[in-house]
Amino acid sequence: MAERMVAKQAPRFEMDAVLPNKEFGKVSLEENMKNDKWTVLFFYPMDFTFVCPTEITAVSDRFDEFEDLDTEVVGVSTDTIHTHLAWINTSRDDNGLGDLAYPLAADTNHKVAQDYGVLIEDEGVALRGLFIISPEGELMYQVVNHNNIGRDVDETLRVLQALQTGGLCPANWKPGQETL
Repeated sequence: MAERMVAKQAPRFEMDAVLPNKEFGKVSLEENMKNDKWTVLFFYPMDFTFVCPTEITAVSDRFDEFEDLDTEVVGVSTDTIHTHLAWINTSRDDNGLGDLAYPLAADTNHKVAQDYGVLIEDEGVALRGLFIISPEGELMYQVVNHNNIGRDVDETLRVLQALQTGGLCPANWKPGQETL
């Protein structure tokens, strides 16, 4: 049986990444926590695929909204930073990503995907897993779905805002509405 992760400390990570300025660097949960930031960590299966760029660019296009919520976004696959950079340097018209507002991390040893329970071991790729982590390092939300279904940026922002209220949010709660 799978072990519960929500409401526990999130697995710590540090990974090589392609930063928004297209330079290689590192991303880590500890750094986000030190800076008192929320973290949206999302896994996707592979670079140069078809559903993935729709999600990655949709999040990037709305990055200012995440930033306004004191949130760092990190996209992760098991591809290398060199493959990430090649995909970022490919235009959106050619199934590339173009410029991104947040880092893409490389989980080449599959450790982070395994720690978060999204690794498809026999394929060496991750499922579409999305995790919201508080500035204190607590895993507050997780959703994992099949790789052929893209995620909804509106829903991610809604859940993030709901978590940040610190209150009880009823079904269909929307930002600006009263909590219970």
